[in-house]
Amino acid sequence: MEVLTSSEFGDFNPHQIVPKLADQGIYLGSEATMYRILREQKMNKHRLSSQAGARKRPEAYIATGPNQVWSWDITYLPARVKGRFFYLYMIMDVYSRKAVGYQVYDCESGELAAALITDTCHQEKVQENQLVLHSDNGGPMKAFTMLAKLESLGVASSFSRPRVSNDNPYSESLFRTMKYRPEYPEHPFDDLNGARKWAEKFSQWYNNEHLHSGISFVTPVDRHDRRDIEILEKRHQVYLEAKASHPERWTGTTRNWEHIGEVALNKRNNSSEKSTDGEKAVDKAYINRQN
Repeated sequence: MEVLTSSEFGDFNPHQIVPKLADQGIYLGSEATMYRILREQKMNKHRLSSQAGARKRPEAYIATGPNQVWSWDITYLPARVKGRFFYLYMIMDVYSRKAVGYQVYDCESGELAAALITDTCHQEKVQENQLVLHSDNGGPMKAFTMLAKLESLGVASSFSRPRVSNDNPYSESLFRTMKYRPEYPEHPFDDLNGARKWAEKFSQWYNNEHLHSGISFVTPVDRHDRRDIEILEKRHQVYLEAKASHPERWTGTTRNWEHIGEVALNKRNNSSEKSTDGEKAVDKAYINRQN
């Protein structure tokens, strides 16, 4: 209880606390044990009223490393002036979950999107025919300027199916995480500069501090920079030592801290579904583009 209610861990759930302790070389108990203690103390309450829904992801792309498949989208940020919004453009690496590029503008524009994609590709040193960029069917995504820029960069474009909202689940999940953060403003942003400062602060937290459940509770930056393998191996050793010290506390193997080698975007759930010409696989760091 001292750990669960401490200033260091009080704002985290057991799924976040367990890997944080493991990174410090500490094993206290499993998530189930922590949840049981919280229930006994009547402290186990979910702060969100909503529940996560199931996501269907028809097979399309497999990423085995950073900068092979990106997903991007635009979300609204409320402005103080009624009827006005700011627009957060955000690009995520599907493999590492890192927000590799972002910016806030006062309008939706294919030209602005093309500029952000160009800057992000240069920053990440993306080579021609290395990357697939996935998005929904919004106007900026299919603008002529945007498509022409992708062609000149050697980036293959991919789009969600019309009227299928869960074909771009990684960007949707990122925006959900953003808008359910305790620090998400309760009131609209006064100006564009304020919205940009908040977006920068969120991205720094998300990339460098957030232990992402989809990548074995490491940070997106650690995975993007390939440090996650060493981190997960150290956690595994902590658990092996804990089991050796107190074997009576274990009924089976230790927790699985295995490195996730592949990440699928829009994976088909039904193997009987037919493949389409647009379905491609990312083989390591290269994509054979299909025209």
